[in-house]
Amino acid sequence: MNIWNISKMEQEKRLLSKIEEINDYLGELNSIKPDSLEIYKDSTEKRRACERLLQILIESVIDICYIVHKGKNIGIPKDDDSVINNLYKNKAITKEIKNIISELNGFRNIIVHKYGTVDDELVFENIKENLQDFEKIRDFFIKQI
Repeated sequence: MNIWNISKMEQEKRLLSKIEEINDYLGELNSIKPDSLEIYKDSTEKRRACERLLQILIESVIDICYIVHKGKNIGIPKDDDSVINNLYKNKAITKEIKNIISELNGFRNIIVHKYGTVDDELVFENIKENLQDFEKIRDFFIKQI
């Protein structure tokens, strides 16, 4: 078996596994997210847990993009942005989904690379207002299977 050429069934299995991860992480994040910015700011433990869950949620979305990219035989991407853009150019994702994923990936980079200077208000706002973006992405890819 050629490990570099995955079957459609194996691709679907991987996608479903990543979708399940998104469901699990969203459930975890919803169960621990604080009700107010003050509570969020006052708890280092909650802040770090929320930031980490956001990071791995976004990484699960990017993993899905790589799986779909590979399955479409679009070529070898140079980075996350090229994967997202290639998927859009090849009509594997809509413009709306592309924009959401691009924004999420940029936000993940802020969390990962500027960890000590992450804007607590921005993270909290994203937790309170934008978790449905993950559901939208999840639902989009479920329909593609």
